[in-house]
Amino acid sequence: MTGATAMYSTIGPEALGIRGLSLTEAIALARAAGFAGLGFDVRAAARAIDEDGLDAVRERFARAGVRPALWYLPVAWRDDGQWESDLRELPRLAAAARHMGAPRTTTYMFSGSDERPFDENFAWHVARFRPIAEILRDEGCRFGIEFIGPKTFRASFRHEFIYTLEGMMDLIAAIGVDDVGLLLDSWHLFASGGTLADLDRLTNRDIVVIHVNDAPAGIAWDEQIDTVRTLPMETGVIDLAGFMRKLEKLGYDGPVMPEPFSQRLVDIAATDPLAAAREASRAMDAMWRASGLDDSRGS
Repeated sequence: MTGATAMYSTIGPEALGIRGLSLTEAIALARAAGFAGLGFDVRAAARAIDEDGLDAVRERFARAGVRPALWYLPVAWRDDGQWESDLRELPRLAAAARHMGAPRTTTYMFSGSDERPFDENFAWHVARFRPIAEILRDEGCRFGIEFIGPKTFRASFRHEFIYTLEGMMDLIAAIGVDDVGLLLDSWHLFASGGTLADLDRLTNRDIVVIHVNDAPAGIAWDEQIDTVRTLPMETGVIDLAGFMRKLEKLGYDGPVMPEPFSQRLVDIAATDPLAAAREASRAMDAMWRASGLDDSRGS
């Protein structure tokens, strides 16, 4: 892309309340709304490759000028009865995504447990994540894990678990597999009590995917509700311009995706998905401008 940064604006339709799109429809939506990248369902992409061929699927993205940016980990790793069968399917799906030019995949992790105290839960997560990470590494893919910051969320569990950037980096170190890093969300950094200075310990290799969100005004950081957020720059509660400048300084070169959990946007999406996507795109443009970076679309 042009300019000093290689970050690029990415849409995950479901994160905006837009559901039920085929891969082709999602690519078209990303293009029409002005996003440079798309978060997609890797199983749908693999089916498209099986039916139409890899070249045809890659051409759909290329023709639209949209990058296959990231995919959602297709392993139900919390489900004792399902996760091992999903794990057996992961090499094929990861290879399909890599051949498409999309080596980044993500999941999120609860910040508490009703069954396992902290140390037991830490060991359990290492045991679940390590084989996933090893398969992804062997297939040339990167694995981003997201922590959930709000106190109001972890307070609902009997046992508290990791909810900060520092804690997440400790878990990644314990997993001990190359190419495991962060799905880092501006919202969760803010709602955990973190600051932009916390990012100084990171490098580009530590970050797999970025989510950006703003927070409702008039609510203390430790009283924010996880599922009530706003579009970037909507309130100015979170210093997104500073957040983006920190990422640029780190040389982050991956997708930046809004995940606002905004009921207002969900209501728009219910009748006019493109209008919802374009509103999110305008918010991303405003964030890029405020940060002094050159281009919110990428190329």
